[in-house]
Amino acid sequence: MKTYGLIGYPLSHSFSKKYFTEKFQNEGITNNQYELFPIGDINSLPDLLAENPSIVGLNVTIPHKVTVLPFLNDIEEAAEKIGAVNCICIRSFEGDTYMKGYNTDAFGFEESLKPLLKPQHQKALVFGDGGAAKAVKYVLEKLNIEYQIVVRKAISGAILYEDITAEILKSHKLLINTTPLGMSPHIETCPNIDYSLLNEEYLAYDLVYNPLETIF
Repeated sequence: MKTYGLIGYPLSHSFSKKYFTEKFQNEGITNNQYELFPIGDINSLPDLLAENPSIVGLNVTIPHKVTVLPFLNDIEEAAEKIGAVNCICIRSFEGDTYMKGYNTDAFGFEESLKPLLKPQHQKALVFGDGGAAKAVKYVLEKLNIEYQIVVRKAISGAILYEDITAEILKSHKLLINTTPLGMSPHIETCPNIDYSLLNEEYLAYDLVYNPLETIF
């Protein structure tokens, strides 16, 4: 039996197990299972693999997309440039574990964003600066879209939510949420901006997928 799974913490929002279990059944893929592995400390990854030798692949979510990097033996070019992975291929050779990291966030984000872009979407506000934001920034640079990072706590190169003026919001009409704000079960949360200033010229893109439509 081959095991695939998801590491991250918490995982209460994830429907990956249901999705992949149904996919295996619907496509007649036998001897494969998908499990959730909620680990808060990435340093427990080696123990997880040792205790579950049937694991051959892992998806990676918050907060481990960056912290997992030191545990990998290899990383694809795009993921290396991004500085984060969300997918790991695991193989065993003569008792040794070999792990290669990939980033499918960037491809998925780019392909879903491009059909939605209009001429006014030349500048973006990116809420959050974690692992998912790294993939977003990589794609925006590839598409020649200027961006400004917005965070809760001051870091170099970013502004705070309270720094977002009406002028900034008016000039940045692509809004991208890479934070967990709005994610189930905390569906009542959203990035703290003045939504009364928005109109049909804006494109709001939320990386949160559960619920399908967020307050943002």
